[in-house]
Amino acid sequence: MDGTLLNSRHEVSNRFFELFQELKKRNIQFVAASGRQYHSMVEKLDEIKNDIIFISENGAFVKEGDEELSVTPIKQGLIQELLDIVDSIDGGYAMLCGKYKSYLDGSSRSFLEEIKEYYSCYEVVNDYTTVTDEIVKIAVYHGISAEEFIYPKTKHLTDQVTATASGPNRADLNQPDAHTGNALQKVMDAYDIQSDEVLVFGDYNNDIEMLKLSEYSFAMANAHPNVKKVARYDTASHNDFGVERILEKLL
Repeated sequence: MDGTLLNSRHEVSNRFFELFQELKKRNIQFVAASGRQYHSMVEKLDEIKNDIIFISENGAFVKEGDEELSVTPIKQGLIQELLDIVDSIDGGYAMLCGKYKSYLDGSSRSFLEEIKEYYSCYEVVNDYTTVTDEIVKIAVYHGISAEEFIYPKTKHLTDQVTATASGPNRADLNQPDAHTGNALQKVMDAYDIQSDEVLVFGDYNNDIEMLKLSEYSFAMANAHPNVKKVARYDTASHNDFGVERILEKLL
């Protein structure tokens, strides 16, 4: 979504919605995949929400219509340990991400303005231990660099949690099996779709596993260097209709 289908103003183009109707006529399934919250994704794609599949929270929550296709939560005993780690990082803030709602405590409210574009449904709580929701991701924000300050502190837990940069200041902590690649593979299996029948776009590190699944993987012009190394092809930037240009060629 961000940096790929959405432009820098976080908008989906009218051009895309017109192209989507042509995809639908040809029985081409469209899947939106993002580190975003499910509700935030639906807000951007509301007019086609009943016709597409949503891979949200980096693949930890997958939904088609009213059906939950996949949920991959963080193990309960690990959540507090991760919160303690983030709390020990100067300038680091954490948010618990449930399937449908995200939770911030008092100390994390200070970065609410930075992340509410991506988490439209949230609740401020006094104590994280009171949250009973199924937690699929912990979103972490650092004012300087998530990669530089968050990664080293979670490296010793790589067998239990994956830290993925979703932006220069944002890192997502997920259960290791919860990534866009696994989620997309489940969709492909459900629809009996092969790698040469899938076209994937991406711009940031949380897209890499997904891009590896497709013989037609496209890196946006504005993509992270890691993404450009993995993708087989490239396209224009998110501000220059990079996705739409390739979909027009496909059609």
